[in-house]
Amino acid sequence: MNDIPNEHRPELPFNTLPPAVVALALVLGGIEALFQIGSYGIIGGPDAVGWRLVAMEDYGFFDTVFEAMRTQGTWPFEHVIRFLSYGFVHYSLTHALMAIVFILALGKMVGETFGNVAVFVIFFASTLFGALIYGLVLNTAQPLLGAYPAAYGFIGAYTFILWLGLGRMQENRMRAFTLIGLLMGLQLVFGLLFGGSSDWVAKLAGFVAGFGTAALLVPGAMGRIMARLRRR
Repeated sequence: MNDIPNEHRPELPFNTLPPAVVALALVLGGIEALFQIGSYGIIGGPDAVGWRLVAMEDYGFFDTVFEAMRTQGTWPFEHVIRFLSYGFVHYSLTHALMAIVFILALGKMVGETFGNVAVFVIFFASTLFGALIYGLVLNTAQPLLGAYPAAYGFIGAYTFILWLGLGRMQENRMRAFTLIGLLMGLQLVFGLLFGGSSDWVAKLAGFVAGFGTAALLVPGAMGRIMARLRRR
């Protein structure tokens, strides 16, 4: 039996992904898998059918809860954790799968550039900031759910990478914002045609958080940005 040389062996998809990105995808996918299996009554008994709804109520980010905490000046942990926990609960299988695809594709580029720790930092910073802006800007009873603000955070980090690269090549830096412009434009069109939620506020906030966090992670980047602003 002849062994296949290492250089000719096909690489598994996960082998090319940063471990942090794989970990996030597995956690998100695992939670969704539990909801799916439970909905068919395979595990958890009769109560498992309602696991998703219970998780949405217990871990989703609600503006009404946020406003109540602000008004009363009390911040119970079980509600503060919603600023992060909402990112792990989705409305449906499709909702979850789309978020995971975004995170795998864009998290790969971010992880390869900044490293595994940065992947987690950007994920949670974008999730947190997305919920904060969602709660401050909107007055809605609709809960914020899903990892989309985090996914847009990776878009923001990737945009920063492009922004720096275009600057080094003395090209128009605004081209770096093509992807976010396209996505926000599509969101607007679909919202006008079919109606939509206001979660675009959290997504855009996640993008800003990802861009800003990436700037902080690049050595000397903030100094160059400030110097450029002073020259204007």
